[in-house]
Amino acid sequence: MTVSRDSDRGALAGLRVVDASTLFAGPMAAQHLGDMGAHVTKVEHPTRPDPARTHGAAADGVNLWWKTLGRNKRTVTADLSGPGGREVFLALAERADVVIENFRPGTLERWNLGHAELSARNPRLVLARVSGFGQVGPYRTRPGFGTLAEAMSGFAAMTGEPDGPPTLPPFGLADGIASLATAYAVMVALSARERTGRGQVVDTAIIEPILAMLGPQITRWDRLGTVQPRTGNRSVNNAPRNTYRTRDGRWVAVSTSAQSIAERVMRLVGRPELIDEPWFATGAQRARHADELDEAVGSWIERHTREEVVAAFERAEAAVAPVYDGGDIVDDPQFRALGTVHRIEDPDLGSTLMQGPLFRLSEHDGVIGFTGRPHGADTDEVLAELGFSEERIAELREEGQV
Repeated sequence: MTVSRDSDRGALAGLRVVDASTLFAGPMAAQHLGDMGAHVTKVEHPTRPDPARTHGAAADGVNLWWKTLGRNKRTVTADLSGPGGREVFLALAERADVVIENFRPGTLERWNLGHAELSARNPRLVLARVSGFGQVGPYRTRPGFGTLAEAMSGFAAMTGEPDGPPTLPPFGLADGIASLATAYAVMVALSARERTGRGQVVDTAIIEPILAMLGPQITRWDRLGTVQPRTGNRSVNNAPRNTYRTRDGRWVAVSTSAQSIAERVMRLVGRPELIDEPWFATGAQRARHADELDEAVGSWIERHTREEVVAAFERAEAAVAPVYDGGDIVDDPQFRALGTVHRIEDPDLGSTLMQGPLFRLSEHDGVIGFTGRPHGADTDEVLAELGFSEERIAELREEGQV
């Protein structure tokens, strides 16, 4: 089966990306670029596919996560540690704009595929290197995963109930944030290339991008010598801010970051007298009275259904959101209006729903041309495009190099 995409679709149409990364930040960065029209070629070991292919839920033996993570990527196999695989990888890099890899630092160099070798073949190449701890420093060769970044960044320390342990997210949060940072860094490097004519190395350490999401914890430590405590769903900056159970057993989340919203909420729940309390004047002071405010809001919400709560808050111009699961997202009119959920035809699963690209552009919609492909499905086609003869491809396969 030949897989192709319209050359004029997507803002990044014509950009060639080689994804030689696994689990999960690198592949997600490549996915983001592919969603915007880049032509992505996924390179995997001939006998050891990306472990993401077996992560999470499966339907009749078909992995579901891979169908999204691998979308818009043609799949090629090559053993980069061997001479034949090296030959294939150099041919790919020579024609590429971007290579994304997440081997342990020093691995590509050991295979004579480091930046020096790649840039000698293609001086315009942007090499994006994604690792747990970065390309330098005492931890550079340690195995690195998002979980470790969530621990070392301060996220786990500030997440969870006050009397409970540090809490990790049940999904790849640090990897996801690092994927966005990597995609952004790649575009910065490509923009610089327009001026200089040269590519460069992007060094993404997964422990770093998540830091930017966590506020001024470093500055706070420097100037005050304190750290943000664990507060569960509550905030130290405003209240009421929590999740609340409705009469029909569902949940909603309330936010009062703005003073005017906090006042509207108290009027709505029948406690306007609290607005006149001296401590109600700022978010930080309200947070010190979270027990009282949570009781006021929670006791009102528990007497109403989720639909009633959301409708009442909307009329009052107060901020509320239902706590959704996947089915709720699919049915929500706002997500439908945004076009968040896409229905894609998949050869294994048939008509399948998945989330779409991260944003919309007025002149270039994101494109999901096809879902995640089988391991090595496009090897022959891609190698032929690179100039490999049928005989040479057969030799490489016989040698276990592809």
